[in-house]
Amino acid sequence: MAASTHTVTNQPPPLVGYDVFASDAALTEGVTRYVADDRLDEVREELTRLGQAAGSAHAQQWGGQANAHPPALRTHDRYGHRIDEVEFHPAWHRLLGHAVTAGLTDAWSRPDGHLRRTAGFLLWTQAEAGHTCPLSMTHAAVPALRADPELAARWEPLLTSHIYEQELRPPAEKGGVLAGMAMTEKQGGSDVRTNTTHAEPLAAPGEYLLTGHKWFCSAPMSDVFLVLAQAPGGLTCFLLPRVLPDGTRNSFRIQRLKDKLGNRANASAEIEFDGRTWAQRVGEEGRGVATIIEMVAATRLDCVTGAAAVMRQAVAQAVHHCAYREAFGGPLIDKPLMRNVLADLALESEAATTLALRLAAAYDSDSEHDRHLLRLAVPAAKYWVTKRCTPVTAEALECLGGNGYVEESGMPRLLREAPLNSIWEGSGNVQALDVLRALQREPAALNACLTEIGTARGADHRLDRAIKGLLTELADLDGIEARARRLTERLALVLQGSLLVRHAPPEVADAFCASRLGGDAGAAFGTLPHTLDLASVVARARPVVR
Repeated sequence: MAASTHTVTNQPPPLVGYDVFASDAALTEGVTRYVADDRLDEVREELTRLGQAAGSAHAQQWGGQANAHPPALRTHDRYGHRIDEVEFHPAWHRLLGHAVTAGLTDAWSRPDGHLRRTAGFLLWTQAEAGHTCPLSMTHAAVPALRADPELAARWEPLLTSHIYEQELRPPAEKGGVLAGMAMTEKQGGSDVRTNTTHAEPLAAPGEYLLTGHKWFCSAPMSDVFLVLAQAPGGLTCFLLPRVLPDGTRNSFRIQRLKDKLGNRANASAEIEFDGRTWAQRVGEEGRGVATIIEMVAATRLDCVTGAAAVMRQAVAQAVHHCAYREAFGGPLIDKPLMRNVLADLALESEAATTLALRLAAAYDSDSEHDRHLLRLAVPAAKYWVTKRCTPVTAEALECLGGNGYVEESGMPRLLREAPLNSIWEGSGNVQALDVLRALQREPAALNACLTEIGTARGADHRLDRAIKGLLTELADLDGIEARARRLTERLALVLQGSLLVRHAPPEVADAFCASRLGGDAGAAFGTLPHTLDLASVVARARPVVR
């Protein structure tokens, strides 16, 4: 009888059937830190349910199916009528429906709303990142619509609803709606003031007809959109519903869906307004950027959170693999060099999560300090955290070796997703220039940021030196625009260091300050000082499957 050649040994079990929330020490500790004591049990229970769902076999299956079956554009029905609809795999609707039901579009109307939503967004993104765009757009539309109290009163209850209904129907007939956004045009990109879409006023106050072409439209299957167009008074924000109050379809022509590097489960589209596209003005004419900037700021925090989620899942997969995979006489996780790599990755992940939660807590706060802190810290965090996502994910994939390079591992999907949040809502240069703008125009923002950082002064000599170096950078205005990235990076790192020194275990704060602030590390991951307590850092990052 022939001997079997297919006995499978030394393969880690799949990371499935675990609580994504309970397994993330940085996240659970951050929730405890910021949520009021009288609501803590309620929030923990809510996030535990979501964390268990995110780590379940069915959620992972949904994520794989949604990614493997991208959305398809249907411009016409069988009879030739123009319908402009996007079809999704049922798994995508299951993911999105679960997220809406869990409150991931509802941050503005409940206590600790942003903190609990940010924590939930970080958890559920790890099941599949591709469906989170409409969650982010819907959540972020609320503050922009508040520029018009009448529109906000009509739409906010639907946008923050926990009911998901995928069919296009008049909004008044639905229990909840989703929102998208269309700002970017092909000739201008991030320079939205060069938009050429035209808005013609109608006789009814606040009503317009739009003509133009949008190069990127997020979540084109949504019920309603915020768009920018040139009105007689200048660039203006408009609310554009897909279905009009009388039940007829608005003229919303989807020209094509983008063929993207990653984020395959989500639809991004080019759309056209043909002069019959009806919209309502939001805010004053000529104040379009000022009106929609509240939406942009909220989505930028989601970019930070989304990047933190991808990093956390990549690190969890790497640590899990190395805990079970044996080579050269023992588990990889016990090998000093692999331990160094895993610890370095874990530091980046924890720093990202800790910063995202601090920003979310600031959104929930009504203090002047937190309001000013957000103005500077959000673009700095958006710049740095999203940029760290791709190298972290690539190194985590390498920890799995060839197993990580095949699609079945899920790591290639994470790697394709990793650059996205650095590009959405303004790429690196846009964020760095926004930091400069805040520094030059809003001194209270810098004061708030320095006050926040300064609360940890004296606790670590490397952090103290980094703070001094940051102040030196801020005092030198020569060539400031060309140095904007350098300055933004230092600001983000010092802010992360301050938070970790105050809140993380000593071994985590020590390793972060030594490597990120003290310069005691190389250019690649896995170059931490060998004298640090790296085993504790790795153990803290390991997901637990029960």
